[in-house]
Amino acid sequence: MTELILGNLNYSSWSIRAALVSRMSGLNIPERIVPLGFPETKQALIAETGLHTVPVLKHEDLYIRDSLSITEWMAEQAEPGLVWPEDPGQRALARSVCAEMHSGFIALRSQMPVNIRATTPSPAIEGDLEGNINRVLTIWETCLGQSAEQGPFLFGNWCAADAFYAPVVTRFRTYGYSLDGRLGDYANAVWSHPDLITLRAQAEKEPWEIEMGHLGPVRAWVRA
Repeated sequence: MTELILGNLNYSSWSIRAALVSRMSGLNIPERIVPLGFPETKQALIAETGLHTVPVLKHEDLYIRDSLSITEWMAEQAEPGLVWPEDPGQRALARSVCAEMHSGFIALRSQMPVNIRATTPSPAIEGDLEGNINRVLTIWETCLGQSAEQGPFLFGNWCAADAFYAPVVTRFRTYGYSLDGRLGDYANAVWSHPDLITLRAQAEKEPWEIEMGHLGPVRAWVRA
């Protein structure tokens, strides 16, 4: 049995990435949402998987943690070109920018947490946060500049790199950070992609609310 265990799609950027990659892979992997922030679900995750973190890909007796590891497993199972670009150079760059998102951008994560349902005043764009945003935009410019004639996404066709940066697109919407020109077109293309439209609709319907702090959920409750 194979199953993808996710946290709240409204709040968990890691889960958003894994879900989008899974859906693009064509593997038709069943998904299960475990709401974050509740003591009972934290303990249930620990009991089932050994840790309380998500996402987790369960494949028979194997538990694969971490969105980047899950992405690589899915890429190995999927048809070529569905997860990573087929061109070797583009594939290497796509892996590089995904790894950079995976391991960095701490200020962006802590000061602009994902909340797809919300519209929130922007924090001051300065210091490390400004540096993080500028780096994201530089990555987008670099990738789009190499694939402008191939399609609207970072490497022409929709791939794992777009899934990894999709939570940034949702953050920019939530906090009113506007983009113009090619970068604005790219953000709009991601926002309008059918897989993200479906995920956004799921996030809207989730019954859970979370108060987020810099280190993750502070408290959680079920919406009335």
